[in-house]
Amino acid sequence: MKRILALVGLTTLIGCAATATLPGAQNVEIVIEAPDRGKCRFIAEVVGSQGNWLTGDITSNKNLVVGARNDLRNEAHKLGGNVVYIQDMKNTNAQGSRGTTNTTAIGKAYACSA
Repeated sequence: MKRILALVGLTTLIGCAATATLPGAQNVEIVIEAPDRGKCRFIAEVVGSQGNWLTGDITSNKNLVVGARNDLRNEAHKLGGNVVYIQDMKNTNAQGSRGTTNTTAIGKAYACSA
């Protein structure tokens, strides 16, 4: 029982914070217009998300969105990208939840030069 309570407490603490960016990923720019193909090379589609059925109700909507965007930056950075053209952002409400339980961001990662 103590282990279960400790796990629930840890999940609560982790669930409240937005996903952090990896070192260097904070420099990945998220844009809403397609980047210049003359200066940018498409790498791959990337997906970032935050929240689930357990942590979604105890994480603020702001942290769900910021966490999903940071996860998107992290994924692009791992692939060598420095720009993400965001294509879709979806919020999910689980049945019986008090609000948004998950936010997912989908985009295209690019490596762009100045």
